[in-house]
Amino acid sequence: MSISLPRTIEWVGGLDGYVALIDQTRLPGELVMLECRDAESIWQAIRRLSVRGAPAIGIAGAMGLVLGIRDHAARDRESFLLRLDEVANYLATSRPTAADLFWALDRMKRVTRAADVADVAGLKLRLLTEAKRIRDENAASCRTIGEHGQHLIRDGIGVLTHCNAGSLATAEFGTALAPLYVAHESGRRFRVFATETRPLLQGSRLTTWELLQADIDVTLLCDGMAGALMAAGKVDLVITGADRIAANGDVANKVGTYVLAVLAQAHGIPFYVAAPTSTFDLALPDGSGIPIEHRAADEIRQGFGRTTAPAEVQCFSPAFDVTPARLIRGLISEKGLIEPVSAAGIAATLGR
Repeated sequence: MSISLPRTIEWVGGLDGYVALIDQTRLPGELVMLECRDAESIWQAIRRLSVRGAPAIGIAGAMGLVLGIRDHAARDRESFLLRLDEVANYLATSRPTAADLFWALDRMKRVTRAADVADVAGLKLRLLTEAKRIRDENAASCRTIGEHGQHLIRDGIGVLTHCNAGSLATAEFGTALAPLYVAHESGRRFRVFATETRPLLQGSRLTTWELLQADIDVTLLCDGMAGALMAAGKVDLVITGADRIAANGDVANKVGTYVLAVLAQAHGIPFYVAAPTSTFDLALPDGSGIPIEHRAADEIRQGFGRTTAPAEVQCFSPAFDVTPARLIRGLISEKGLIEPVSAAGIAATLGR
């Protein structure tokens, strides 16, 4: 049984083309494609969460860099590289936590500087080729993550996931949801429990939509109900994605992930994290150095335009939290399963 989901993001046309991406702020009510034709529109799409999920943000950043330099009038390599750095620095300000954005921008700059291309037109084409390659490599990596993790998804189990780490968060197929998709394609049947993921409801709006599209049994619950669900014996496995993973295995992911990891340990439930190698930040020894984005207070006070709290109340609104490596049973990447989680195991698996 093959699963077919719409592509989250892709480049349409040649160098004079554009980036087409699903506007995830419109789901699940409408499936709307945005057309981004300049770096500014990519920056806005990332910032307002029209495109979100660490791998998808990285792809958007790479393609946004192409949009930002393709019409630049520089005639010499030095001027072109200066403009390249300017656009990359600008795109890097869109969101601070997801490692893939900075990884993709650095890769694009590195490839350009190493290119044996004399003319500016050739460099622009080289950048477009690299941005497309980043998208295609992520799609392949996600499928491989699914293969490496699918043995965890046994017939009849209950799997809890948080936020959205499926096809919508990547080029295709997803990270945390990839093992579920591979297991489903092989004929296994299981139940997925998806948290709402407050305050922006990525779980209820996006994850449940994806899983229903794939004909996978999914049940929605409020974030605060996870403990009761575990205590009732309904959860056999917890699996999430990641926005950044430090060298020791500490994981930054959507806020609420840390709570689920603590609950999983208290109930003896294995907790796994799935992410491509581009999400690992080996320059950070542990999670204390991961920058955590804080969102506007009105995302809590006036979620989706409806007032749900006094206008003057103060709000604590981090978009992410950090789960210590000691709470994580294993990390699943396209390089394989890292279990137990340790700095040595990560370095050995990633080959650096």
